[in-house]
Amino acid sequence: MSAHAIEADGVRYSYGRTRAVDGISFSVATGEVVGFLGPNGAGKSTTVKILTGMLAPDEGSVRMLGYENGSNRVELHRRIGVCFEEKNLYTEMTGRENLEFFSRLFGLRRYDTTAALRRVGLSERGDDRVKRYSKGMRQRLMVARALVNTPEVIFLDEPTDGLDPVSARTIRAIIKEEAARGAAVFLTTHDMNEADQLSDRVAFINEGRIVAMDAPENLKIEHGRRSVRVRMRRNDDGGTSGGGTSGGGTSGGVDEQVYDLGTREAGELLKAVADDPRLMTIHTEEASLEDIFVKLTGRGLV
Repeated sequence: MSAHAIEADGVRYSYGRTRAVDGISFSVATGEVVGFLGPNGAGKSTTVKILTGMLAPDEGSVRMLGYENGSNRVELHRRIGVCFEEKNLYTEMTGRENLEFFSRLFGLRRYDTTAALRRVGLSERGDDRVKRYSKGMRQRLMVARALVNTPEVIFLDEPTDGLDPVSARTIRAIIKEEAARGAAVFLTTHDMNEADQLSDRVAFINEGRIVAMDAPENLKIEHGRRSVRVRMRRNDDGGTSGGGTSGGGTSGGVDEQVYDLGTREAGELLKAVADDPRLMTIHTEEASLEDIFVKLTGRGLV
């Protein structure tokens, strides 16, 4: 059996004359989190619809959990979980009733709704009607609902959208837990910071094409700049210790300089900096995923 939960090969799809997905190929392994990153209209949602069997590709093939191009949809849907950005919850039901209803759809007779609500931080509001939930609470319930059937493949569209920092941290922890138990997680987002925190690999999609796909750290090394930013207390005369490749300005008696790690002198310079009693902080200067996306595509995410 293939170790890949998802395999896409040369997938294309058009809406009339508009090519939404243009020959993409990728795979997602069991236990892997793959971030699918791009701006609105890049092809993310269309790709998810093809993978989940909602759309049939015009060209190419998709194989998920051993089923090709959406064959045996009933069995496939029994084994996947989906959390779309659109909140399609039953608002007249309580949070608990929403989960109970979906557990019955999957034929689960002894589903623990209390534990599921507690996991997403809704244990105290589980018996309130969803129409009284905030946007963030509905998002957390959507995540809980996507996990009702303990899916082998999980599709998450902007999973922390509208969440406060504490709730977002909870959802990120859940995503990591699901991957650790062996679920393949396909995360679509335009939040590069979130993708960086969660993803084993990220794919940049732009105008229907994947322009790069690799581990976030590998992309940063390949496309970023190897340097460190040093902050030091300024001399009384306003001078600096020298050796920096560029200045970052001064503020409140502090000097900032960037040192290029690609030079022969880098080691000696950094040793001198480390021994300098005026040293305050040293931070690596690496490209963010958004910087890399802009570099590769010439456009931002919004």
